[in-house]
Amino acid sequence: MTHSTDAPEHGSAESGDGPVERNWNSTTRSRTAHEYVVRELRHSILEGRLPRGSRLRQVDLATQFDVSVTPVREALRDLAAEGLVIFDAHRGAMVRSLDLSEVHELYEIRMTLEPLMVRRCIPLITSAHIDEANRICSIMEATEDVSAWVELNRQFHEVLADPGRGSRLATILASLRDSASSYVALSLSTSPLRVDEANTEHAELVEYYQRKDLDAVLRLTRQHLQTTLATIEDAYSENLEPVGESKHR
Repeated sequence: MTHSTDAPEHGSAESGDGPVERNWNSTTRSRTAHEYVVRELRHSILEGRLPRGSRLRQVDLATQFDVSVTPVREALRDLAAEGLVIFDAHRGAMVRSLDLSEVHELYEIRMTLEPLMVRRCIPLITSAHIDEANRICSIMEATEDVSAWVELNRQFHEVLADPGRGSRLATILASLRDSASSYVALSLSTSPLRVDEANTEHAELVEYYQRKDLDAVLRLTRQHLQTTLATIEDAYSENLEPVGESKHR
């Protein structure tokens, strides 16, 4: 089914919190149907408008976004690869629930592999990588949107890992970072001060990369991962879920 140029102002997925609200405009709507649905669902999940455990019915979502079922199905598969959605044999696609054991495993693996990637990449970092990392840092410091910050966070770390792109290690780490996205959003939503701390750490990382200070990058990389994990654990112990609020609340 061909979608129209104008999308409805809101739609809904099955959840306890009612409709998922979003302002639609021609800029977001002009993306391909697949990219459009991925982006909007990712925003809704990371900002908490689609609570964990919500069912994601393909037909309902196709109606909501005024697209055919095919781009919705493809979008759900992409979000499943990112760790935001799961497919249940009986209930279909659902927003993934927080699994603390998975969080521990993700970060344990990352704490082992990220230093290896740092050692490979730091000798090959160029001024272009530094300029792009600084540009992303500036945007992150200005954004009030949690899901936008999480996406920028992924881009930031991809830039610093760019010299190692194409390797099996890079592929594994990219998958791990994707899977960690929802947990990063949780840590930011429940601990707003963590955003400012993370922004400061990112700026320091760029400085250390620019100086090619391997020991400093390794130390801050481990600290960055450990602090995020600790914040997620605190949120889990308080039984909190991510909410669609500004980081300055």
